[in-house]
Amino acid sequence: MTDSEILRIMEEAPPQGQRALFDKYYGYVCYIVNRILSGFGSREDSEECVIDVFASVMMKLRTDKITSLSAYVGAAARNSAISMRRKLAARAGLSISADDENTNEIASEENIEEAAEKRESSEVLLQCISELGTPDSVIIIQKYYYGKSSKEISGMTGISASLVRVRCGRAMKRLKKLLDDKGITL
Repeated sequence: MTDSEILRIMEEAPPQGQRALFDKYYGYVCYIVNRILSGFGSREDSEECVIDVFASVMMKLRTDKITSLSAYVGAAARNSAISMRRKLAARAGLSISADDENTNEIASEENIEEAAEKRESSEVLLQCISELGTPDSVIIIQKYYYGKSSKEISGMTGISASLVRVRCGRAMKRLKKLLDDKGITL
């Protein structure tokens, strides 16, 4: 679901829009929060922070003013996690300054949005591969993930190497169609 669809649903039916927002951005928010809170607090603290992020976003989001939903959610997650980190550090008697070398980890060069999108694409890819069924999914995984030859796959599946090659070609065409239907191009 695209950001514009989520924003439209949030205007028309807020509970469904909020659910769609949560479903799409939960992993993204967890990644940001866990990265910033790494080494501070407990798992419950991270979960509390994630909940706070979504509560804040859902209460403060003005659909008519937003240009990039992922940037808005990412900024809210980052700000909430930094606040939680400071709170946890203060509770433990630590102080965090802007010059602290651990603070530099917060502002990493890693593109969090890109990493989350890549992870989401990988999940969709694996789901599509599993939809191919056996033995096609086994052939695709063994050939392209593990780098096995048709002969090696033949020994695993019990079908001839030539049939493995034929099935692999057909499975790739079906996989491409499934991915195209979901808006993913390789």
